[in-house]
Amino acid sequence: MIESNGMYLREDVYFEPLFNHWYAWPYLLPPVTGARHMVNTHRRIMTSFVNNYELHIMAMKEQGLAGAEFLNCDEEQLPQIRSLIEQIDSQCGDLIKLSQAVEELDELLRSHTNGETIDPLYSKIPEPLQGYVELFLDLEHRPSYRLIEPLLYRSSYYKPSLQSLSFGLLSRVEERPFVLSTPRLPDNNHLQIGVDFNDPLVDALFRSREFPMQQRELTELSNSIDAKGGLKISDLFTPEPAPSSHMPLEQGIRLSYTGHAGFLIETPDVSVYIDPVITSRGENFSDDVLSYSQLPPKIDYICLTHNHQDHVNLETLLQLRYKTEKVLVPKNNGGTLADPSIRLLLKQFKFDVIEIDDLDEIAIPDGKIVGIPFFGEHGDLNIRSKTAWYIELLGRKMFFGADSSNPDKKLYERLGEIYNEIDVLAIGMECVGAPYTWLYGALHTKMVSKAIKESRRLNGSDCDQAFPMVEAFKAKRVFVYALGMEPWYKYFMGIEYDENSRQVIESNKMLEACRQMNIDAESLYGKKVIHFESQA
Repeated sequence: MIESNGMYLREDVYFEPLFNHWYAWPYLLPPVTGARHMVNTHRRIMTSFVNNYELHIMAMKEQGLAGAEFLNCDEEQLPQIRSLIEQIDSQCGDLIKLSQAVEELDELLRSHTNGETIDPLYSKIPEPLQGYVELFLDLEHRPSYRLIEPLLYRSSYYKPSLQSLSFGLLSRVEERPFVLSTPRLPDNNHLQIGVDFNDPLVDALFRSREFPMQQRELTELSNSIDAKGGLKISDLFTPEPAPSSHMPLEQGIRLSYTGHAGFLIETPDVSVYIDPVITSRGENFSDDVLSYSQLPPKIDYICLTHNHQDHVNLETLLQLRYKTEKVLVPKNNGGTLADPSIRLLLKQFKFDVIEIDDLDEIAIPDGKIVGIPFFGEHGDLNIRSKTAWYIELLGRKMFFGADSSNPDKKLYERLGEIYNEIDVLAIGMECVGAPYTWLYGALHTKMVSKAIKESRRLNGSDCDQAFPMVEAFKAKRVFVYALGMEPWYKYFMGIEYDENSRQVIESNKMLEACRQMNIDAESLYGKKVIHFESQA
């Protein structure tokens, strides 16, 4: 007997990958950075809630505090938060010791001030880090260390057992709550499944948007999973597939802006997706919101610009894994605490990853992909895991700068001697970014001053920095993007602008500067599709 009634994953299903019940973003999964954030962010904020939950509840009622360090929980959830703290203390003691070892190692290296050989310090390395670090001196005789990241991923410190999946339905919630400051507790509006990100269930679920599960398979799946919460897995499915609007391309180039920093570039022979961040679509969402059903059946290359959660978005990447051929990522420093390797992280999740250095070229059908140096937006830290992308297809030239800033205009003048007459230049202009400590504070072992927090913000370009890029590349068309303007990304961006926000003012200045030079310029929002004829 042949079964014909398939079931499809609903379009309004949203997915959150979790690490120890917190939304998984790139710095939580590498063992050492994950340990630092577990101790210095998660446990600290939850302890603050337990000690003074009234303040947290009151703060979350205030406008503009999305992203602040307050739990979005109520008094009835106090026992669950206490339980999560106890779980960290009882089940993650090795990660707590690993975090403490980073502090002890920093103190040890600070004490080495004579510039002589560092070899005697190896015997004094805190035990949790012994065998996992190389010590060295720079040319000014200052001591430091690098983590042996591949070995750490093979150790007991890497814990897939702390990974899990959470699913919700947009039809059941007014809006997705902010994901980065509050653990995900089982409730009536969500389904939590206790499997890691490599479980076959993950790809099977997301493939079912296109290739339906039979009811028998769905029943067997429902009976086999460790699930918590008020939703059943059958609630995530429908007999009707989401309508697909993707059309194969017969000639030329289709450039699709897909929201935030996402661009999908297609020819008849290749598809390249830069910084995909895709939200789920609910019935009340406008046509500006891209859905997974509108993507091509295969993505040949995903290109990631830098290791922030709105660019290396694990929520989206795991949903695209089953249809992705290769992922291109920027070259890594090789073991510095603040710069975990994107390649190593994504390899844990079975992606085929290629690491790209400055000006490296990857040949693709009808053209090439080139890594372009990326300055700024990382608090002046020595972080190599960042690159802009230059893509040439069928004779058309495109530059995608994401959050690159331009403190040294000579860089782009020199690049412009090689790459010019560019058809499209896209640049982010979040010129007032988050304070330095918002992302990197948990990694520090000493207090960071307020002056450092404010002066080393995670800023992108303003007009004075962005427009020289346009001139150097002789750009014919300019797009401002990656500002977090789309409200459906508020659940992880936490940004609200008005007409007086400096980001908006500088973006408008940029558009006007381009128009005065007769350059077509536009600030992107939602979706946009541009077609180019071949010039090859």
